[in-house]
Amino acid sequence: MTNPIQTIRAYDPANNRASDPKALSALWLAASLGAHGFLGRAQLEEQQTLIETRYLPMAETFVAEAADGHPLGFISLLGDFIGGLFVAPEAQGRGIGRALLDHARARRNALELEVYAENAGALRFYRRYGFREVSRRACDDEGLPHANIHMRLD
Repeated sequence: MTNPIQTIRAYDPANNRASDPKALSALWLAASLGAHGFLGRAQLEEQQTLIETRYLPMAETFVAEAADGHPLGFISLLGDFIGGLFVAPEAQGRGIGRALLDHARARRNALELEVYAENAGALRFYRRYGFREVSRRACDDEGLPHANIHMRLD
């Protein structure tokens, strides 16, 4: 399959489409239901508002868009830490995640992230890209028993 990305642009809610926070949080929810379904829909829907109101505004985010301006995925950086990398379910497996990582990598000397141990697809993806495991913790940020793996790419 060919990569459908027309452009990767910086997310700037002051200068871009007014619907960006909603569009990106909807993309986040759809991707999270597939990748993080073990957390449960109710918890993910609670977190969706935080994506719009807290996490997108505090991060440096880049959006991969199709030719029609529709967001296909995004990556959010907090310094060298990847706070999130999400690709719309219908666009997965088409090089969008790799393109977003390449975009971030061109701007940073090293990258770090945390991924749920239960998210086998993401673990495979990050390992193929060259990330290595640095450490593990037994609980997530909410204190729930979902192991997180800290990974780094030098």
